[in-house]
Parts: sequence; C-alpha cells; structure tokens
Amino acid sequence: MYPFKPGSFAVMNGWYVAAFAHEVGRDPIARTICGLPVALYRKEDGTAVAVGGRCPHRHYPLGKSCVRGDEIVCGYHGIAFGPDGQCTDIPSQDFVPRAYRIPTYPLVEHGLWLWIWPGDADKADPALLPDLEAIGYTGLGLEPVALFSHEVPCRYQLLNDNLLDLTHLAFLHGSSIGTIDNARARETVTHGPGVLRSHRLIEGGEPMPAIRRNQNYHGPVDSVVGMDFHLPGFHAGIGDHWAVENGERRPLRLSRVFHSVTPSTPTSCYYLFAMGAASGQSADEMRAFLAPVIDEDIFASVEIEKMIALAGGDPPELMTRSDRGAVEGRRLLQAMMDAERAERQAREAA
Repeated sequence: MYPFKPGSFAVMNGWYVAAFAHEVGRDPIARTICGLPVALYRKEDGTAVAVGGRCPHRHYPLGKSCVRGDEIVCGYHGIAFGPDGQCTDIPSQDFVPRAYRIPTYPLVEHGLWLWIWPGDADKADPALLPDLEAIGYTGLGLEPVALFSHEVPCRYQLLNDNLLDLTHLAFLHGSSIGTIDNARARETVTHGPGVLRSHRLIEGGEPMPAIRRNQNYHGPVDSVVGMDFHLPGFHAGIGDHWAVENGERRPLRLSRVFHSVTPSTPTSCYYLFAMGAASGQSADEMRAFLAPVIDEDIFASVEIEKMIALAGGDPPELMTRSDRGAVEGRRLLQAMMDAERAERQAREAA
C-alpha cells in the first residue's frame, strides 16, 4: 500500500498511542488500531486495559457497550468478558465455554498517553517507549498539555511524511510558524535504535510570523527546528528560537511538541497532538493559536489521500532533496514490516 510495498500496511510489533490517558475512563471507548477493533476502559482500581472490541457472538462493538466492575459487558446480549479476555457470563445459558474469549493487548500509561502494542504480546517491552526526559517532556520546565485528538481520513504515513519534511512550514504554515528559511536550510538526518532524527539549524533567519506579532521582534533569528521520529508512530519536535542582537543570543521561544500518528484502517488514522507549555502559557491560548496549524496539516494530508485515489492508488513521485528524512522513515518502517512478515512465514512453515 502506497508508499510501502504491496501487502504492507503497518508495523504491528511496536508501541502506538491509543488515546490520551485522560480520554479513557470507566465508560469504554472504541478504537481501530492497525485494523484491529479495540475497546479501552479503566478497571475499578484505575488501571487502563485494552481488549478486543468485537463481541464474538454477533460482532457488536464492545467499545460501545458498558463496564460492570472490571468486566466489559456487550450491549447487545449482555455477554461479559474480564480484562483478561475470558468470557465470564452468558445470560442466555448457565455455562461458559472456555473457548469463549476476546483478545487482549498490552497497554501502558506513559506520560500523557496510553500506549498499545497490537502485535506479539511477548515482545511488548515498555523499555522501548520514548524516554520522557529525552523528548523534552520533563527537565525543561515545560508543562505537557494534551491539545488535540483527531481521527483523520487518510493513511497514516501521509502524516508521518508531513512531520519528517518540515520544509512545508514555509508554505502550509507561512502565516503562523513558518518562514522561507525552513525550506532553504540544510537538513541533518541521523538515526539510532528505533529513532530517526531530522533537524535544521537556521542562522540569522527571519522571525516567524508569530514572533513578529506576539513579541514585536523583527530582527535576525537563530533557530533549531526538527523532529525525532520514534518508530513506528510518535514524533517529538523541537522549535527553539533566539534573537541575535549585537552578536549575542536572547531566547525568544522554547518549544517541544508531541505528535502521535496511529494507523487505524488503510485509509484512516488517529492524530494526537500535545505540547510543553512555558510558564504563563494557558492551554486555551495554545489551542487557539495551534488549532489552525494542525488543521492545515490535516487538510493537506486528506487532500493528498484523495489525489492518491484518483491516481490509482500507487502514484510515482518526483523526489527532491528535502525528502531525505521522509524517505528514510519509510525505509525503516518497511524494514520492520518485512522482518515481521519473514518471522510470520517462518512460524507458519515450521
């Protein structure tokens, strides 16, 4: 599936954000993660769990049912399942077959998020989650705030590509956070275990429109702008800006942003955005400023999805130098999917 090999959709053995932690309570919510129906809810002790979202009786969505104690109860015929997936009650009969169960998925609360592992549960190592200090969630004096949660009608890789090619800031977001320097500055791409980093250093550039408006500064700016992609679907962004006055730097803006992109179906995904708030910044102010920015990214991705469909589903691309990070991200994801496929085929052949 574009832009991957035919038959490749999403990495299964990886941590994805299923929801912001505050979104999940005693009432279950429905998600489709990598094509799998999932129900999320909290047990009486507050622990969040993820179970299969399809009742095996008549396929009613458990995410649109109810919770009783620690059990999720199908809203169609009252069949109940424990957080371990085992059926505990079938009201229409006095016995419960042992085979009557639903899947369960590892779910970890980490930072603002609930992270789900849709693949092999025995490989779900919480040590693979992004380190909160390393991504700027802690240690910088910023207060992390959950801002937006969207279900977007486009394939998830379009949003990954968007976040790995920040030259688009100059054009898609030219009235708010972008300048032409975002497109002209050279990109440095590096990667380590599970992380792809794409950063740009801008020296003596123009201030972005928000700085000109809000801080009335119009002089030269030094900036570091970039994104660290924690495969398979989490991006930790940096946007630090300094005024350059008399050969010295003065801080203008310190920014840490967190984008999670979680595949839902082949042509839809979940996009959650959070940010570290500086002292004096209110969540309402950040939402008002950033809502149009996030909407622009969503608009572009959805329109590209429409064009892909018009082009027949697998259009060729004419690459430019700025595609380096996005292409490397695709290659790393494809390699993970290839490895999963090879392992699955080996198991089936054994």
